[in-house]
Parts: sequence; structure tokens; C-alpha cells
Amino acid sequence: MTGFALPRALRGLCALAALAALCGCASDAPRAARPHAAVSSPAAPSDDPRPVAGLIRVTPRAGARDVRAADRFEVRVRQGRLERVRAVRIRDGVRAPVAGRISADGRRWRPDAHRVALAARYTVDVVARDAAGHRATQHSEFRTYVPAHRFVAEVAPAPGETVGTGMIVSLAFDRPVVDRAAVERAVRVTAWPRTEVAGHWFGAYRLDFRPRRRWAPGSVVTVDLRLRDVRGAPGVYGLQRRSVVFRVGRDQVSTVDAATHTMTVVRGGRTLRTVPVTTGGPGTETYSGRMVISEKARVIRMNGDTVGFGGAYDIKDVPHAMRLTATGTFLHGNYWVPAGTFGARNVSHGCIGLRDAEHGNAATPAAWFYGVSLVGDTVEVINSGRRPVLPDNGLGGWNLTWEEWRAGSALGRTATPTGAD
Repeated sequence: MTGFALPRALRGLCALAALAALCGCASDAPRAARPHAAVSSPAAPSDDPRPVAGLIRVTPRAGARDVRAADRFEVRVRQGRLERVRAVRIRDGVRAPVAGRISADGRRWRPDAHRVALAARYTVDVVARDAAGHRATQHSEFRTYVPAHRFVAEVAPAPGETVGTGMIVSLAFDRPVVDRAAVERAVRVTAWPRTEVAGHWFGAYRLDFRPRRRWAPGSVVTVDLRLRDVRGAPGVYGLQRRSVVFRVGRDQVSTVDAATHTMTVVRGGRTLRTVPVTTGGPGTETYSGRMVISEKARVIRMNGDTVGFGGAYDIKDVPHAMRLTATGTFLHGNYWVPAGTFGARNVSHGCIGLRDAEHGNAATPAAWFYGVSLVGDTVEVINSGRRPVLPDNGLGGWNLTWEEWRAGSALGRTATPTGAD
């Protein structure tokens, strides 16, 4: 029996079907090729957890302790780019973001601040991609050095005080300062209207600031203390970061003439009054030179034992007292000598006395002068026969020339005074 033969028409349809199966459909080919091309592209990003080993490097290293203020703090990638860096400082229980920026090439991040804070913990979270687009993340923490000793500065004048034009800003440190340039650089004294201001060291515990000339009346002066974490001596770092703002009142200068036993009070170039005084007697003459009122008290006790005069005096209720030197020179009311002494004789142990009444009296010269005076007013003594007061005895810095004053700065004679253009 011969094989079964398909009709001719049917054989043609089968041939066409076989050809279509062999060649495929032309409109389907591009759709099959697209996903294959996307998978093979080397430029596409990926979260493949196999980036280049050690791609991210955080300095200081994770777990580091005792990191010093000046130690390097940065994030780098060996290749590729940084996507995000988030750093946080935790100090005294307070969390604060650390501002910083990624470099233009994306390879490095550094904080805006040049120093890390001491006694703090830092956390750093980084996201980066390597050159193949693989993403990597890293968390790191380190701790900074905790100083064994801290120092602080007491500032005069007090915040918000209104003072005379002769006021000198004085910082008294509770520990000796060895790194004086670093500490002085961390203190900025500026005034509005602007004027030149420079610092002068008196030993290891005291730094004063004054302008070239007395402050302009109405000036607003700001003392910025940026001492936190500044090294003052080996193992000793500053604790403060604060601002003190005070105002300058009217300009008043009083001139005491020990030879004529008078004091002339001039305000804004106009004489207010000339009053009779008594100054230091033979052997205890009053210091000459320019002094500044640093304290005022309506009543104080004066005891000769405290200033080297033994039991020469002990007066429990000295009225209307204003301190001029640290060694005990005051300008004060006096009720225990005859009224005829004022304007005629010098009988004190170095103080400047004005006629007053026991327990004070508003009608006396001493009460009047106390009422018109401010801390920071200038008092100049002439013709006393005694040497000028030393510049560190009270606020005696006006007895130095501007060049002498600037020579006492730790920043060098070529440094621009703070507040200068």
C-alpha cells in the first residue's frame, strides 16, 4: 500500500507554517532584545551588596578614643563618589548635627569647623557608590579626649552694664595660661562704632583689652569668649563659649591736683564742678597717673591691716567709696577729719577723700560725685610727688602708650587689633 498523500493545497499551508516557525515573527525581535541589553549595561546603578572592599574610610577610625581637638576628621572613598554623610556630636547629653561638605569630585567630606569638640562622642553615617555603581554604607563612632583640667575667665565689666569711656575689659583666669597666643586669639572684643582694640597680658592669669583711645560715648562693646576646648596649658582646656555685651555712657574725666587739693570734674568737655579734696600725706602720697573706677559701694569697711598699714585705722562705715587700684586706693567720702582739711591739707594714707557726713549725706561733695560717676570713669592724679600707678594695679592700662600696650599682646606686633578694618 502506498503512503498517504496530502492534498496539494494543504501541503502548501504546512510549508508556510514551517517557514514561519523557522524565521520567527519580525515584530517580536526588538522586544526580546531590550531587557537583555539593559541587564548587560555596565553604567546602570545597583544596590548589589558587593562593592569594592574598604570603599569608605572614616578618620578617626571607628571606636577611637581620646581624639584630640586638632586631630583630622574626614571621610574619604577610594573610588566612586560619596552620596551622603551625616555626622552628629553628642556632648553633655545634647545631640547636634555637624555641618560639613563633600568636595567637588565627591571623594572627600570634611566638617566646616576646624576642630572637634572635646569630651564628646561623634557618630558618622556614610552612603557611597563605587566606580561600578555599587552602593556601600558605613556607620562609625569615636570619642574625643576628656581634659583632666578646665579653665574659665571672669570678665569685667558685667554683662549689660553701662560704663564710662575709660573702661578696660579685663579677663581673670582661674588657672595659669601658658599658650597665650591661642587663648588671646579665642577672645574677640569689638565695638560699634568700630575702633581699634588690642590685648595685653599681665602675667599668666590676666588678659586686658582696651582701645587706642577711650571708647566713644554710646558705643556698644561685645566680648566674644570662644575658649571652649582651647588649650591654655598642657592638659588644661577652656570651658566657656559665651558673649558679654556692655554699653558705654557719657565721657567723664576727673583730674585730682594734689598740690591745690582740688578735683575738677569734666563731662563731654564741659566742667561740671571743682570740689575740695584731701590726698595722701607725706610718706603715703597718692599714686599719680590715670586710674579707672572699677567698683562702687555706698558703704565699705577700711582696715589698715589689709593694705600693709597695720592698725593705723579701722573704719567700719566709709561712705560713697569708689575703688581706683587693686592695692587699696579709693576715692571716698570722709567724715572723720575736720571740714577745713579738704582743699587745704593732704592727710590720707593714699586715698582721695571728699567731705561727707557719717552714714552719708546727699548734700555733701562726696555724695554728689558718687551720684554722677560710673564704673569705667577716668580719674587722673597730678602733682602728688609719687610715681605713676603701675598698669596692672587696677585698670591702670591708660598709663601705657598704644605701642607699649600692643607690645604686651601674644599675637605679635604685626597682628591686626580686633575690631579694626
